[in-house]
Amino acid sequence: MRFLTRKWVKPEDLNPNGSLFGGKLLAWIDEELALYSIIQLENSRIVTKHMSEINFRSSVKQGDIVEIGIDVVKFGMSSLTLKCEARNIITRETIITIDTITMVSLGEDGKSKAHGKTRLDPRTD
Repeated sequence: MRFLTRKWVKPEDLNPNGSLFGGKLLAWIDEELALYSIIQLENSRIVTKHMSEINFRSSVKQGDIVEIGIDVVKFGMSSLTLKCEARNIITRETIITIDTITMVSLGEDGKSKAHGKTRLDPRTD
């Protein structure tokens, strides 16, 4: 798994319980997945089509650093299927896992568009 992004948990990221708000973490993950897919598929028109079960495994507190990792599961005709894990750099605990996320490449008409890719771009591997 390639851990590409780090986020510092700040007061505005917390829920009323004083831990990282799950929606904030999912927003960070979705943005990282989109950026990764844009680079891999060389298309700025990417959307998240599907996320499998999201498994929250541990909590995070203010001041912790979250690291987001992504691996490619497969290349489809117009899609890229990924898996993701976020972990706490300080405690080394896994925070969340998502087994499959499908990102879809779109054309200018907003419909899925074949991307022609079959493997990772070696510049980003």
